Amino acid sequence: MNLRQAAYPYMMWTVVFIAVPLGLIIYFAFTDMQGSLSMDNLVQAGRYSSVFVKSIWLAVVSTVLCLVIGYPVAYLMSRMKGIGNRTLLMLLMLPMWMNFLLRTYAWMTLLENNGIINNLLGMVGIGPLNLINTQGAVVMGMIYNYIPFMIVPLRSVMLKIQNDVLEAAQDLGAGPREVFTKIILPLSKPGIKTGVMMVFVPAVSTFIISQMLGGGHNQLIGDIIEMQFLGNAYNPHLGSAISLVLMLLVLMCMSVSGFLDDEGMEERLL
Repeated sequence: MNLRQAAYPYMMWTVVFIAVPLGLIIYFAFTDMQGSLSMDNLVQAGRYSSVFVKSIWLAVVSTVLCLVIGYPVAYLMSRMKGIGNRTLLMLLMLPMWMNFLLRTYAWMTLLENNGIINNLLGMVGIGPLNLINTQGAVVMGMIYNYIPFMIVPLRSVMLKIQNDVLEAAQDLGAGPREVFTKIILPLSKPGIKTGVMMVFVPAVSTFIISQMLGGGHNQLIGDIIEMQFLGNAYNPHLGSAISLVLMLLVLMCMSVSGFLDDEGMEERLL
């Protein structure tokens, strides 16, 4: 079997699970219920411009917070050896073994007005606070569910930073700040780019989290798409148009921020 024949299964996978669904989205986006060519779906998608903006904004906030929280955790894990490193990695991945809905239900139990957090706050004379059905609850749910996608690639990249390099910099007179800004941060940039991409893309299209933790006041673009395919407002043509616009917006965001540059892109995606 030569190299080209070995690639046939992967080519078939690409066609069946990427090209065909994408082609169907484009077809439905540019046709109406009768199958005629139409631009009305894209025009109607414009009515949800404010929802697009809110979805992108919350995804950006969640991604930045995941990076701020996940970066020191990833560095700590990369410097630990043996069972400590493996234990932290298992604790990080353990919630991912549960169903996505169960994890979000758990946060509902924590954030409800009579939930665990408000009960604890009540014991010290604080609250109850309105924690659930807010944008903050949606962001918290995104961070909880997507932060492993930030930490894991960062940890993988930081594992390649040898302690000898850090010790050499310190021997040459570099302080902790110089070691971080001139060695650790530049060498961990590929992990940062991969983590940002892996968190931002699912966060901008999320829908279950916003429904369960955001209530009816924080509808995101993922909720609109889900309603068009599975809800009472069944209209797969409009849902496809919104999905197509969302894909283009994500592509534009990635292009503007330089995440789709050719150098090292393949390595980051892998």
